[in-house]
Amino acid sequence: MPNDCEQKEISMLIKVCNLTRIYRESRGLHRVSFDIEKGELVSIIGHNGAGKSTLLKMLSNSLLPDSGEVYMDGINLKNRVALVRKIAFVPENPTLFDFFSVEYNFKLFARLFQIPFSRIEEILKEFNLIPFRKNKIQILSKGLKQRVSIGRSLLADPPILLFDEPTSGLDYDMTKEIYRLLKYFNTQGKTIMFTSHRPEEIKTLATRILVLHQGDLIFDGSPEKYFHSKIHKELYL
Repeated sequence: MPNDCEQKEISMLIKVCNLTRIYRESRGLHRVSFDIEKGELVSIIGHNGAGKSTLLKMLSNSLLPDSGEVYMDGINLKNRVALVRKIAFVPENPTLFDFFSVEYNFKLFARLFQIPFSRIEEILKEFNLIPFRKNKIQILSKGLKQRVSIGRSLLADPPILLFDEPTSGLDYDMTKEIYRLLKYFNTQGKTIMFTSHRPEEIKTLATRILVLHQGDLIFDGSPEKYFHSKIHKELYL
């Protein structure tokens, strides 16, 4: 039987076909399919347990699907080596080395991906982290940890950025800073997907919305259409 995903023209930056992950305690994801064009800024929303984080983890290659296919820039997601520099995943809770400095966290990642240390200086400046370069991660605020986590993910300059609840637990000022960064990355040509529970965040950032409900994709469209739909009312009102 032919693979529908593979047989179609793979012109989209991200092509997801029948992606499925089933858990014993919940549904996970069930045959989810969609295409993402280069430069889109896509918000993935839904109630807790809808499958948002599961989707991002599979797209980032940190969780294997039970079935389905994903292509990133025409490359099958199973080809991890070819895609390692194309995708960056920033989880809700930063996965940093707490007892090392900000700078050393960057150096470890740079060595792993054979990135010149000059790139670290660029990121430290871009993310206003130079005053904190020698500080251990464990003493930083959550907002600063998030900034370090995002900066580390940009070291390899990947074209695809995946964020799981990027402003969760952040104060107003840091939330606005994360908004600014995501908008800036998008203007630089990055394709971004992020999960969110905040209607104001979706309105501020998203150019497109995907809604997951109990593992199914139930809406795919513009923010304008979403906020005038019954689905929005059922989710938030």
